[in-house]
Amino acid sequence: MIDEPLERLRAAARRTREMALNRASTGLGHQDADDDIGTIGTDGALGFDPFPLLEALHHHGVRAVVIGQVAGIMHGSTEPTGDLDLLWDGAPANAPALAAALTSVGARLADEAGDPLPTRPESLLRPKVQFTSPAAGGDCCTPALPWGDLRPTEFLDHAVTAVDPGGLEVHYVCREDLIRMRRAIGRPKDLRRAAELCGGIRPGLTTVLSSRDSP
Repeated sequence: MIDEPLERLRAAARRTREMALNRASTGLGHQDADDDIGTIGTDGALGFDPFPLLEALHHHGVRAVVIGQVAGIMHGSTEPTGDLDLLWDGAPANAPALAAALTSVGARLADEAGDPLPTRPESLLRPKVQFTSPAAGGDCCTPALPWGDLRPTEFLDHAVTAVDPGGLEVHYVCREDLIRMRRAIGRPKDLRRAAELCGGIRPGLTTVLSSRDSP
């Protein structure tokens, strides 16, 4: 078992790419993900690699916190994913650096309806934007998004940081907050992944994926 969070993520991303290697494009984006299978069943899995954007965020000094299943993998989840979701503070002063990081990896933005947005700081001030890049896509959220009873500013405050030998720093939501988020969203995949992070048994996803990806 790999103990270091970023090495764990690298191994998981390689596994995702291998799983999707011979799969034809379906036209499904991360917003089309099945509530049970998740984004491993979308085109986001084709060539998935979160590291170009994570490195760009670090290079531009952006404190964006990784949420979603990439954070789950960093905490030890064994389920693959095909997207990278982020939470940042939404402060206008921090938007230019985030826009620069996204631009540097060729990211394109869209609003929640899927309509294109320019990759500029003002676009990122929305509660949530979708981004796509050659290596990874996902959601970029702020605390202004309706979070129900959850307190996203606390997720930012409680975030932990992984550092690799080369100095790359990646901030990601702490385990307890990720479990809280999973339970609040309540989709089958979220409840299953919350149970896994709590030490529960992960039911049969590998079998489902294998049959789904079969010719």
